[in-house]
Amino acid sequence: MQRSIKVALIDDHILVRDGIRALLMAVPELDVVGEAGSGDEALALLERVEVDVVLMDIGLKDVNGLELTQALRQRFPAIRVLILSMYDNQEYVNTSLKVGACGYVLKDAPSREIIVAIEAIAAGGTYYSQGIAEKLASRGAEERELTPREREVLLMLAQGHNNKAMARALKISVRTVETHRLSIRRKLDIDRPADLMKHAMVHGWLPGQH
Repeated sequence: MQRSIKVALIDDHILVRDGIRALLMAVPELDVVGEAGSGDEALALLERVEVDVVLMDIGLKDVNGLELTQALRQRFPAIRVLILSMYDNQEYVNTSLKVGACGYVLKDAPSREIIVAIEAIAAGGTYYSQGIAEKLASRGAEERELTPREREVLLMLAQGHNNKAMARALKISVRTVETHRLSIRRKLDIDRPADLMKHAMVHGWLPGQH
């Protein structure tokens, strides 16, 4: 039997948590094992409960969710964090990468997207809502190092797509995708999606960075 993904909800709005919990508990592979409405509650929860993925709101009352993400990533490095926010704010997205979040999804995203994001992150990948991923890659789209096709592959890597999925979406062969990934890795000397996004941030490729 496949092990369920253990999820914790960190949001200071009880109604929001109720809605997300109902959504996730309808999926057999997901198990909501705890909830917290503040930073202190979150850290106490993670001390006593095994968690795979944390859904983190940014606008907590006692602490910024991005600061809390950094703290819990340092204390619980095996836990993966998905930012689930109402804010489509480039500064927040950039900071989420810097503090170690594995993805960023807007609260008004389709329910299926939130589930896909959790599954991708639990499997060791990353996931960004389409609009956010496009913004992350847009400065890279101007970067002369990468070809237009390589930039498309970079965007899809940021969303956690595997080689077969990229090949289908781009209507190219898996071998060609592998070639593009090898070229990206050679040019940037990195391969993991999260590291690619962090590299883009550090080198000022992202919107709003000057």
